[in-house]
Amino acid sequence: MNILAIDTATEACSAALYIHGELRSSYQLAPREHSRLILKMIDGLLSEAELSVSQLDAIAFGRGPGSFMGLRIAAGVVQGIAFAHDIPVIPVSTLKAIAQRAFEQTKNKHILTAIDARMDEVYWAAYSLKQQLWQLHGEESVVSPDKVSLPELLSQSGHSWVGAGTGWASYKDRLLLAVNCQLPTILANCLPSAEVIATLAVNEFNLGNTLSAAEAIPVYLRNDVAKKPKPVVL
Repeated sequence: MNILAIDTATEACSAALYIHGELRSSYQLAPREHSRLILKMIDGLLSEAELSVSQLDAIAFGRGPGSFMGLRIAAGVVQGIAFAHDIPVIPVSTLKAIAQRAFEQTKNKHILTAIDARMDEVYWAAYSLKQQLWQLHGEESVVSPDKVSLPELLSQSGHSWVGAGTGWASYKDRLLLAVNCQLPTILANCLPSAEVIATLAVNEFNLGNTLSAAEAIPVYLRNDVAKKPKPVVL
């Protein structure tokens, strides 16, 4: 199985290749440089692996929520490749990718993810890992840090949770007050990466959860920016 994954949803820009169980990736913190970097990363990884685009089984991308422009870049690049080569697409939640990365760092299976959404809001989700699959509690949302919450059953479950994402760097005190649960670890600088998106995409591919290129659209959560990106022709 060969899967290309990309992510430009936050200040991190990254690409990864999953090739028959092995991962190789390129990752760089480069705000506002994603459009310049991402195609070079893809070309570099494919060249290094001596792999052609036609040999890919799927293309995965961080579908959001996240930076408006970053999400459009990723979706446009993926659509361009997928349309040209008739390759299925696997959208992966940015918040789920953060949960996966936090799990890899802490081994805690219960993650409260928050990305700074600006405008005094966060992109928010609560995830738990069960039988190697991430379970979303409730819905992903864009909300004031003062209004995030856990379902009552979760807040009373006794689980130890990890906070992860840039929202915790910007609004830690307000988020802690709102969730009112035990958080021994907070990974405020935990960002999504194409490497974890590729890892998550393998499960989705095995479950048959792929889409056509036309369906590779970003998830903004803010309805007023929900416009389809233009494909990038490679």
